[in-house]
Amino acid sequence: MASYTDIKLFINGDWRDGVEGQKLPIIDPATEEEIGQLSCATKPDLDIALDAAQRGFETWREVSAFDRYRLMRKAAQLLRERRKDLAWLMTKEQGKPLAQAELEIAAGADVVEWFAEEARRLYGKVIPSRHTSITQMSIKLPVGPVAAFTPWNFPVNQVVRKLSAALASGCSIIVKGPEETPASPAGLIQAFVDAGVPDGVIGLVYGDPAQISEYLIPHPIIRKISFTGSTPVGKHLASLAGQHMKRATMELGGHAPVLVFDDADIEKTIRAMVPSKIRNAGQVCISPTRFLVQEKTSDKFIEDYTAAMKKVTVGNGLEEVTEMGPLANDRRIPAIEEMIVDAQSRGASLQTGGERIGNKGYFFEPTVMSDVPTDAMVMNQEPFGPIAIINRFKTEDEAVKEANRLPYGLAAYAFTNSAEKIQRLGKNIESGMLAINHVGLGLPEVPFGGIQDSGYGTEGGSDAVEAYLETRLVTAFN
Repeated sequence: MASYTDIKLFINGDWRDGVEGQKLPIIDPATEEEIGQLSCATKPDLDIALDAAQRGFETWREVSAFDRYRLMRKAAQLLRERRKDLAWLMTKEQGKPLAQAELEIAAGADVVEWFAEEARRLYGKVIPSRHTSITQMSIKLPVGPVAAFTPWNFPVNQVVRKLSAALASGCSIIVKGPEETPASPAGLIQAFVDAGVPDGVIGLVYGDPAQISEYLIPHPIIRKISFTGSTPVGKHLASLAGQHMKRATMELGGHAPVLVFDDADIEKTIRAMVPSKIRNAGQVCISPTRFLVQEKTSDKFIEDYTAAMKKVTVGNGLEEVTEMGPLANDRRIPAIEEMIVDAQSRGASLQTGGERIGNKGYFFEPTVMSDVPTDAMVMNQEPFGPIAIINRFKTEDEAVKEANRLPYGLAAYAFTNSAEKIQRLGKNIESGMLAINHVGLGLPEVPFGGIQDSGYGTEGGSDAVEAYLETRLVTAFN
């Protein structure tokens, strides 16, 4: 069984404390107890990491695509072998049920393997020439060292996509990991180290997010950034990257609508949507939030969905019976409470939940609210917690209009047995991802990303590596 220890920085192939000795406590969200200390990076550490990343890039870009593939496959296998220990660490620091943590590790291994295969398929082109003595080729080359910024809600999932795409493309990478959940990304990177990644190819730092991002992004060594997090922070970092002509991938916040039509299978819909809502205690960027239910079935849906949410077992993620663990930090509780009070003051009905559970640990009741007006805070800001909003609609056009009302466009869901509706929704819902009649998002082989205020670029599918590559023309007269 794993045990939780202090977490250090990983720079130039070495686990080390920060030069200036700064540290932060690591807190178990289920007990509020300190379980370890985290070393923090400051400017001297970042300078060392940047120099190592440049040298690591010069080494890694010369490694053949086939050898990159073999090394990444080995790292994926190590992840699978260590999944139980890594899952225990993740649950201890993040709170999610152990089974969900194990699934995240297993899914992470799948992501690594997917990008390992993509490393062997970074094709260029031979372009037909206008002259028989001229050869024209477009070639794909790695863009250079990458800076990646990742959140605490999926400590492995959010790192592994950026890390795998960078390595598959031949780039080195500095990961700025999450301070709340540092052990699981450290375990992920250790798997790559043990698989044989050369020194300097991967760096892992923690510390003040603003200071680190504002130092790394403008730095001339960094050639590309990837960020997952809130829309306000993402806009700031994208602006900073733009000032320095750095390419960027932005996976930002969402406020996912769920359109439930009269012809949908209500039982099947609830079976899919309750686990999806309580997953990670609702701290998921693609979490279903605004349930829009057609009037004919709305009363039954509210009753049945509420009954299912009441049955959810909330507790310590290390306990086998737990279906939903605590929120990840103490900041989320007052934020969620404020949204609930605001919605009720505007006439919303609280069907179940709405309260903190106990006074030890960051536990919160699975919450259902109905008939919430559109000017309520929770209808306009991502709740990032276990809150489901259920509102009614009459016509398809009305539902689509509400689904598209917000500037977010990350994920959306719909349930209907009408083939005609499915075709229309696919065209009319403004979202980077739309799942109809199931929850089918986040697989390695499909695109993962949003539009509008939810960001740009994809971190899944065959297009994901393109952001880490430059296309260059080579034309020669023979």
